[in-house]
Amino acid sequence: MTDRIPMTRTGYNKIKAEVEQYENEDMPKIAQRIADARAEGDLKENAEYHGARESQGMLQAKINQLKGKLSLAHIIDTSNLPKDEVAFSATVKVLDIDIEEEEEITLVGAGEEDYDTGKYLVTSPIGKGLLGAKVGDEVEIAVPKGTINFKILEIRYEE
Repeated sequence: MTDRIPMTRTGYNKIKAEVEQYENEDMPKIAQRIADARAEGDLKENAEYHGARESQGMLQAKINQLKGKLSLAHIIDTSNLPKDEVAFSATVKVLDIDIEEEEEITLVGAGEEDYDTGKYLVTSPIGKGLLGAKVGDEVEIAVPKGTINFKILEIRYEE
């Protein structure tokens, strides 16, 4: 069985809109570029034709990847989640014990991640490591660069 991808309705809609734009706006433009290049004649040495075909293939791969996420989407109803522990959609204020620096991490679903602003996928190593923790807990999370030690300072949920 394939793992479901947790996401909010907002994240789902964002990915769906991205797919629609790619299919209804970007793909027809590429198809027109291919048709224009094909009209120029000899395709063996036509760089514009080959470039457009490559763009078409890469865009189709991106569309397929996003459609795969949508097909595995599991829309989370955040109103049923426990409010006293870290769960999906929680904003967690943590203390990085090793460097004594505070940070806020919000656990989000696919389509909403933005690591620069502290929005981490709930399925990322940090997201998984924080799940279930309560205020005051210390968690040790294995990440590709080693281990991170966090102390949970605050848990909140946006309404």
